[in-house]
Amino acid sequence: MLVSLGCEKLQPARLFGNELPILGEANVIRLQDQRGCAETVSAILEAAEKRLRQLDRRCRVSCPAAELVVGLQCGGSDAFSGVTCNPAVGYAANLLVRAGATVLFSEVTEVRDAIHLLTPRAETPEVARHLVREMRWYDEYLAGGQADRSANTTPGNKRGGLANIVEKALGSVAKAGSTAIRAVATHGEKVTAKGLVFAATPASDFICGTQQLASMNLHVFTTGEGSPYGLAMVPVVKISSRTALAEKWPDLIDIDAGRIATGRATIEEVGWDIFHFLLEVASGRKKTWAEHWGLANALSPFNPGPIT
Repeated sequence: MLVSLGCEKLQPARLFGNELPILGEANVIRLQDQRGCAETVSAILEAAEKRLRQLDRRCRVSCPAAELVVGLQCGGSDAFSGVTCNPAVGYAANLLVRAGATVLFSEVTEVRDAIHLLTPRAETPEVARHLVREMRWYDEYLAGGQADRSANTTPGNKRGGLANIVEKALGSVAKAGSTAIRAVATHGEKVTAKGLVFAATPASDFICGTQQLASMNLHVFTTGEGSPYGLAMVPVVKISSRTALAEKWPDLIDIDAGRIATGRATIEEVGWDIFHFLLEVASGRKKTWAEHWGLANALSPFNPGPIT
């Protein structure tokens, strides 16, 4: 179901294409076709009721883990992120890839200063060139806006012990595990490859999550300083870098990776915990705290071009 003003530049037919059933009259409401506010609200509610009846007929079916498309992201990182939660997620990413799933890692400015560690892992020279292409595009984008990528790290990152973007990048790429990078997707592009994929996005939590939604059906979010981040369209699994954060936010953090720092668990053990938890969430047997509380950010598309 789509509610459209009617005269916007991004028309529904351009967004979805004629092959999708969403473009039928029952699924698209143009506000400029309605008569007054009351009729407009009634039309939206009536269309929503029809759509909900269709959605209520859905039922779960068994699917292999290979059908998972898992997006990875970090927000509010600290000095522990690169040694606890991110490496554990990287281990889980390896397990997912081994199971035939697709794993997306992103955030250009948070991998840019560790790109020399990623290009040797590209499956083919073409994939390596695509990685370099995305780094160069973003460098030029920042230069056009007279911005410096060293502006990332945030005050919270620095408070947590990350001195600069190089340290942050080294921790960020740990989420990608150690398997070969099979493909590179540009901003908002739907990923079709299996295995580990770099999906180019800005570092902003909201924009990165929105762009990964073009492909993913499960999301992993690591944090050191904390974030109530969530998405309405997919479950978001929150993993803390420190036990202190998990104890302070027991009803927001799903998995405590701080156990690695205290010696109570290894990276491998927490990686397996993450892997099994993801399967439980995907199967509907467990709910994340973000789902429990209904936490969901507004979607935030990336519009890097000039506005006319």
